[in-house]
Amino acid sequence: MSDEPRPEQPDDRERPGEPEELLCSAKDCGDDAVWALRWNNPKIHTPDRRKIWLACDAHRESLSTFLNRRDFLRDVVPIADRDAP
Repeated sequence: MSDEPRPEQPDDRERPGEPEELLCSAKDCGDDAVWALRWNNPKIHTPDRRKIWLACDAHRESLSTFLNRRDFLRDVVPIADRDAP
């Protein structure tokens, strides 16, 4: 048996009873997320559908700008409110 760690599996972050790790969605950023950027692409999503990118304080503005330029950004809320209507 190898001592190498096994690669992370897609469901590793979704195990019942374990805390969810919420990290910034910016490329190469591993900081804890503070903000939820809720968005949708009106060409492919229904108006009520929300996708979520997570952002740390340092990347909130750049990720928001990226989504806003495409008319995708719907709102930005604290991470604790990410699933609120």
